[in-house]
Amino acid sequence: MSLAYKTSVLAVAAALAMTACSFGPSGEPPAMPSPEHYGAQAQPSKTVSAAGVAQQFDIGATSVPQWWRLYRSDALDALVEEGLRNSPTLAATQRTLAAAQEELRAQVGASTLPSVDGVAQVERARSPVVPGLGPEQVQYNFFAGQFVAHYTFDLFGQTRYANSASAARVNVQAYELEAARRALAANIVGTAINVAALDRQIALTERLVAVANEAANEDQQRYALGSVSRAQAAASTQDAASVAATLPALRQQRARAIHALAVLMGRTPDNVPTVPDFDSLSLPEHVPVAVPSDLLRSRPDIEAADAALKAAAADVGAATAQLYPSLSLTASMGRGGFSWPTVLSGAGALWAIGAGLSQPIFHGGALFAQRRASIDAYDAAVLHYKSTVLSAFQDVADSLAALDNDAQTVASTEAGAQAARAAFDDTASRRQLGSLPSTAQHASEQRFLNAQVGAVRATSQRMSDTAALFQAMGEMPGGQPRATSTQ
Repeated sequence: MSLAYKTSVLAVAAALAMTACSFGPSGEPPAMPSPEHYGAQAQPSKTVSAAGVAQQFDIGATSVPQWWRLYRSDALDALVEEGLRNSPTLAATQRTLAAAQEELRAQVGASTLPSVDGVAQVERARSPVVPGLGPEQVQYNFFAGQFVAHYTFDLFGQTRYANSASAARVNVQAYELEAARRALAANIVGTAINVAALDRQIALTERLVAVANEAANEDQQRYALGSVSRAQAAASTQDAASVAATLPALRQQRARAIHALAVLMGRTPDNVPTVPDFDSLSLPEHVPVAVPSDLLRSRPDIEAADAALKAAAADVGAATAQLYPSLSLTASMGRGGFSWPTVLSGAGALWAIGAGLSQPIFHGGALFAQRRASIDAYDAAVLHYKSTVLSAFQDVADSLAALDNDAQTVASTEAGAQAARAAFDDTASRRQLGSLPSTAQHASEQRFLNAQVGAVRATSQRMSDTAALFQAMGEMPGGQPRATSTQ
């Protein structure tokens, strides 16, 4: 190793020593914009009234931890609570977090406190001697027992930084657990709403099939009597078959959804739960909307990105600190000898004490490369935090826009369904009076049933998007996880 290289290493070490107070970044998240509103357009204070409900957006209101209760369905509450209690995926995440917490305790204990070990040794040995200078061999016994202590002083904070990085990564897992719990609740709510809506759509479609079959049978009878053309009879049969073909697809959607719901709740697909009736679900009228600055503290994915940023900052500090000297102290005390009387006498006392100082001088540039790598990783963590925040803002903006548009869609479909119902009632009355043929009544009922199917789909989407907004706002079922600290 050249003298010039030694000199450069010492110069870098001296420069780092002068900036020892800043071994690593602070770990504070970067300042993020706080927009006045989430989307391209300012969100209204409430949606339009649809199906008798105009949802209120409560800006800055306190979050609702068990937000699914706002649907006012005991059956839905039971589904969510069972899922949170029995989901094996969630339980596995909890145990993984518990294991990480125990590993952190082990790391902190092993690195910050002295280690003390008891050592016992019993030995019988045979050693040869030089010929002509004594017996040909020497056999002896040796007994020893000692306590050995070792401690490394954290002079420049390498241990402290390493432990802080590990603690921050445990916090990442804690926030990820909260995100998983919140996502599980939202998935159960969304899937249950979907199943309930599919049940209603299947019932309406079954009636559509029956009406279409009645119309087709009547046209076949009229064709046999010569009152309608063959083309009209065939068209009626084709319409009935087309409507009937939609039923298997709906039933398959329902089967997939109910199987998924069972698995989310920790059940096997053959043990499906009972879902609430669609009419028993009430749309939440008040939806808390956190201001952007509060959203940074309420969403676990943002908190996880913040914890990862702190871990990366601590890694920079640890990589810098390892360029400085380390000091360790070793001590031992015990008794030993070649016989038990010697061991137990004053002559059998054993003790030792020593100190070691280590200063990295040449490691092939590895230590400096590791520090540069940790700085790059920290920069990546900063950018990941910014990306996570921007994605969170987008989630909220999309959800707010969806609820506003959903309300308008529901209002339109409800108006269409009401008009179709009025037309059907009028047609049915005129049919009873004999002023209209049965084909007119069938056609009117089909239009009414199709309008009802559209209204159910729109209402279901509105309920599901409401659950998505609660999830985007960060209302966590279990509350904020407790941060882990090594201090």
